[in-house]
Amino acid sequence: MEPYKYRVFAVPGHIRIVNDPVELVPLLMTFNDPSFKKVYELLNKSWMTEDEIRAHVNNDSIPLCLQILKKGNLMEEQWRMPKPGANPEKEFRATYNKFRANFQCNLSDLSDILYISLSNDENLREIVEKIEGELLKGNSSINDLSRKFSISPIFIKGLAKRITHMDVKGQGLVLLDTGR
Repeated sequence: MEPYKYRVFAVPGHIRIVNDPVELVPLLMTFNDPSFKKVYELLNKSWMTEDEIRAHVNNDSIPLCLQILKKGNLMEEQWRMPKPGANPEKEFRATYNKFRANFQCNLSDLSDILYISLSNDENLREIVEKIEGELLKGNSSINDLSRKFSISPIFIKGLAKRITHMDVKGQGLVLLDTGR
């Protein structure tokens, strides 16, 4: 076994403090999917490359899981030094092993966050497509999008946390270049 292959890592005291309820979306998505949860558990124990993760979790959604973990600031990455003549590979590990919520929201917003995080409703895809269309036209204001589609700003921010190629920047949304 290579000496660096499975370096054990413990994250004593690293606490994920959630100050905004929309930050729950990546957490809930991760822990609602058995494969995503397994990936997180593996990364909480050691640094691993995507291939090493795949050896433990036989699932095609590993790249999506890694994007969600990265977007939720739940993991970090670095380049692994290769053997002579080999190419370097990215390796990943979980950043936090504890959680603390420090926010208050109304139940309507909380229900939106839970719905966005846990739902596979086709309605979400339609809303995302409409929002993407507006972003491509130059309308990136969360408040404007909220009024246009009669949904709450929290709902729009939650969608941006769920969709890997979209993010919140200030009071607006942006499309990310994720190599799609």
